[in-house]
Amino acid sequence: MYAQNALLISPVVIARLRGERGPLWQELVERVITLPQDDPESLALSLALIKINGCLNCETDSYRAMRGCTACARQMLHRFKGSDEKLLNCYAEALLDVRAYLETHELHPAVTEKKPARAA
Repeated sequence: MYAQNALLISPVVIARLRGERGPLWQELVERVITLPQDDPESLALSLALIKINGCLNCETDSYRAMRGCTACARQMLHRFKGSDEKLLNCYAEALLDVRAYLETHELHPAVTEKKPARAA
C-alpha cells in the first residue's frame, strides 16, 4: 500500500535524481554520490533538498509520503523555478550550515571511531 520511503531525503534518493536537471546539477549529484554518506557534502545536498522540499512537514499518511521520497523530490526539482545555479547556491548554503554545525558540536564516539578491519 505505501511506497518505500526514506527518512527524509537519503543518499539513495539523491542518486535517483541525477538526470532531473541540467549538467551542473548532474555533475553535483555524480560527485556527491561517490562520497561516504556521512561526508559533509553528502549531508549538505540532503539538507538543501530537505529545506527546498519542506520534508520536515511531511506526514507518513500524507499523499506526498505515500508517493515516496523519490517521486516527491523529482516533482520538486521539476517545479523548482530557479536555475541550476540557484540550486547549487542552496547546496552551498547548506554546506556552510553543515560545516558550522560540525565545528561547534562534538560527535558521538560511535560516529567518529574507526571500525576494526575484518579478518580475512
